[in-house]
Amino acid sequence: MHLGFLIFPGFPMACLTSLIEPLRAANEIAGQPAFRWTLLSEQGTAVESSAQVAFHPAASLSETGALDYLILLSPPNAQFDNPRHANAVLRTLERHGAVLGAVSGGVFPLARAGLMAQRTCSVHWCYAAAFADEFPDHATTDDVIMTDGRRVTVSGAAAAFDLSLMLIEARLGPEIMTEVACWFQHQPGRREGTRQRIPALRAAATADMMPEPVASAVRIMSENLEDPICIADICDQIDVSPRHLERLFKKLTDKSPLAYYRNLRLAAARQLVMYSNRSMREIALAIGYSSASPFRQRYQETYGLPPEEERRKINVFRVQDNRSVPSA
Repeated sequence: MHLGFLIFPGFPMACLTSLIEPLRAANEIAGQPAFRWTLLSEQGTAVESSAQVAFHPAASLSETGALDYLILLSPPNAQFDNPRHANAVLRTLERHGAVLGAVSGGVFPLARAGLMAQRTCSVHWCYAAAFADEFPDHATTDDVIMTDGRRVTVSGAAAAFDLSLMLIEARLGPEIMTEVACWFQHQPGRREGTRQRIPALRAAATADMMPEPVASAVRIMSENLEDPICIADICDQIDVSPRHLERLFKKLTDKSPLAYYRNLRLAAARQLVMYSNRSMREIALAIGYSSASPFRQRYQETYGLPPEEERRKINVFRVQDNRSVPSA
């Protein structure tokens, strides 16, 4: 099985190593080259990961030969230098039977290429609001791995390891898959249908660990970011009193339901600040504020700096013309 890993500037290094290392171990344990891989970049030139470690691809995208899989790894704001040519290469690979996929932010350039239309994709929870904003007609899931026809999307590094284990099991059997997992002390068994673990805001718990009715309240809040719903109406829907819900939220998050809801909306806005070129007014409207001024104030109170400054300082990259480029 031949896999191509197409990397973009700022890609998450852990996702790449989580894909390759299990395959390398499987070859060693099986005593045969069951898997091989080629590292690619659009131009074939060196690419720096988000950890500022440089990788040197073996070939450019144009030089790609036959592949069984082509997996894109990138930050969410990655774009091809020559989209028309790159998209044509991807479609040619698909016509010749390749499975196209993406890990973490790599789903964004795959969707921008028009290759996720009518497909359901896995989107990492920290990019979900930004993806939904850019691709409102695309179906998504918070499963860690999603296979839909000849598309496979993966939420993050640990899930990338799980995908490699799935490929190993399919090709070499469950015994070798289990031995590979044990080599790396990775828990085998996570596969399609496993949901992402999502942190509860300002709480030492994940969303799936929240007790009822808090979990139901958070779900309703998450579904009503643009048009906020009042806490009393949420209480009516889940059949609890406002006072009881207040006590539960305070105990779990040290915040009132209203404050938690506000932070949930701001967390979604933060994705748009960092991973889109939408104006601050547009972002404010997207999370239920009537204007940018109160949004900016709340944002700075919550994150310690204005949204415009956060956009400029995003990791080692900034957004310019909707492209990721090195910070000055």
